[in-house]
Amino acid sequence: MSENVRFALYLAAALLPSLVLHELAHSFAAVGLGDPSPRRWGRLTLNPKPIIDPLGSIILPALALILIASGSGFLLPVFAYAKPMAIDPSYLRNRRRDLTIVVLAGLGANLALAAIAGLGLRFGMTGEGGLVLYAILLVNVYMFAYQLMPVPGLDGSKLLAPVLPPRAREVYMNLDPYLPLFILVLFFVLAAPLVSIADAIAGLVCDVVAGPGVC
Repeated sequence: MSENVRFALYLAAALLPSLVLHELAHSFAAVGLGDPSPRRWGRLTLNPKPIIDPLGSIILPALALILIASGSGFLLPVFAYAKPMAIDPSYLRNRRRDLTIVVLAGLGANLALAAIAGLGLRFGMTGEGGLVLYAILLVNVYMFAYQLMPVPGLDGSKLLAPVLPPRAREVYMNLDPYLPLFILVLFFVLAAPLVSIADAIAGLVCDVVAGPGVC
């Protein structure tokens, strides 16, 4: 088995648990703040079935992994997203603050996973174990970076929306269902600037959790 194929398999193995824990953190935060929706929609589980989005959880990651395994010079970021969060803001006591907490919980899960992997690499883990940790690190710093993008439907949009004027906020939030279209445009039309921004964010996070020059 070639090194590219092996690394793609490690990335695939890291991707699904990272996505599940990201969404689970959102759900636990929402329930803790008074919203029963995640429990009602079966999102308080490690079973990935309730969160799988055909494009964001299967097609896009699979394409990126195939390109990595093939050693192609054209690469897509190893990134995945799930179905929209199961949340009803009307249950939240302080809507603006609590929505921010829910969003940050998911991002925090990816940072925690990246930090654990980075710690292992800092302690000198090498060989196949080191490659596995590196795959976990890359998946989570890039998932964090892309989720921060203010694209309707991703976590960054939910952090930006509260600071917009009411009318602009309403229009912006109503664009969430069009996330697949935005993703296709961004990854296949505007890929260069998007990747540059994500690389900068992911690189900064990687330097902090794993040390300079690891990613």
